[in-house]
Amino acid sequence: MIKALIFDCDGVLVDTERDAHRVGFNLAFAEHGIAAEWSVELYARLLLTAGGKERMAVYFDEFGWPLGADSADAKTALILDLHKTKTRITSEIVADLPVRPGVLRIIDEARAAGVRLGVCTTSNPKFIDAVLDLFGAERKAAFEFVHAGDVVAKKKPAPDIYLLALETLGLPASACVVVEDSRNGLLAATGAGIPTLITMSTYTAEEDFSEAAKVVPELGDAPNIAITLADLNALNAAG
Repeated sequence: MIKALIFDCDGVLVDTERDAHRVGFNLAFAEHGIAAEWSVELYARLLLTAGGKERMAVYFDEFGWPLGADSADAKTALILDLHKTKTRITSEIVADLPVRPGVLRIIDEARAAGVRLGVCTTSNPKFIDAVLDLFGAERKAAFEFVHAGDVVAKKKPAPDIYLLALETLGLPASACVVVEDSRNGLLAATGAGIPTLITMSTYTAEEDFSEAAKVVPELGDAPNIAITLADLNALNAAG
């Protein structure tokens, strides 16, 4: 029996990348008078870089920095300012997005069985707070921890955030299962030694998930349930 279930946020709890984060970046650029717009195709490539601030820096390094960002300090200040605006915008957008199928069901199964819950994400803490609001107060309160944003120095695919989760829980990797949707997340979780279930999302269906314990399109709700808590226990036992 697993003792803890740890979720990634974006693409796992809500399919946020295309219709929340990407839109939020574009609106933030417009609000700051920056002539940049990330298409669905471009954003797919930018997602190979984990973390929104890091993603913007990669983009500006390739396509050119806005006027005035001519020193390291100026670039850092611009990125932080843009990210603050983008977080405000996306925290409002996410309120209108649906929770992915099966997420609320598996949370309820875990709660009923006394399985501890947590989130490990590169997203901003304010944004993940807005995502958890979609679950309702009781389910949100059941999450023991949310490790988000810059809580560790090295973001996914480094294992640091999942190692921090194990430290927080006081549990060995063998007592946990992670639910991720991307190769970066998979490498982070398995790098920490935790068996990992992949639920594919809009941008990740074609990625390499060979290290995953199992890969499914989604967790699923009745009558199309793909993964139950019993299945997660079986994945953990097999690992």
